[in-house]
Amino acid sequence: MTRDNALRSVMDLWHRVQAAANHFGGIMAETVVSKEMPLETVTKVTNMFTRLGGSSIPAKYEGGDVHSDLIRSLLKVQHIHRGRITCILTVKPYACNAYNTLHGGAVGSIAEIVAIACARTVVNKDKDLFLGELSVSYLAAAVNQAELIVDASVVRSGRNLTTVAIEFKLKNSEHTTSLCRATFYNMPVASL
Repeated sequence: MTRDNALRSVMDLWHRVQAAANHFGGIMAETVVSKEMPLETVTKVTNMFTRLGGSSIPAKYEGGDVHSDLIRSLLKVQHIHRGRITCILTVKPYACNAYNTLHGGAVGSIAEIVAIACARTVVNKDKDLFLGELSVSYLAAAVNQAELIVDASVVRSGRNLTTVAIEFKLKNSEHTTSLCRATFYNMPVASL
């Protein structure tokens, strides 16, 4: 493969990724490949993107606010109590990485959604919640079609700050796969 063909291949792949992202409302910067980049490196990167292409996204998830719909479709609420929420998460192929396990980004998105819902059980609706920090510790993988228990509980809630702990456990073995902690700033809604 010549250098020009390799560059064309990388750019073609990148344009397809950009088109897909733009289709889902994302904005991506233009990619520029340095002329000083060795051909071998360009080829390796191209092959990596081709190998790790990922799974196809179901057609019903095309359109606005796709990401929230995709993540919410993985969850089924089991219990809601003041300061605590428990959900069942079923790992689907579109939320998996190249290793056929739950993608780390999906874990973070699920943690954020569940943490917001949990915080809302103790924070008044007259206050907006702003995510200040989200930390995730990945302890074990959850394979495709696995069922997990996502347990969120409010650790601390004050006038200006709410902290939520989220635990992802395999439903069958209760083995912890991820531990998360979200900190929200509570801000009164501005009146105009």
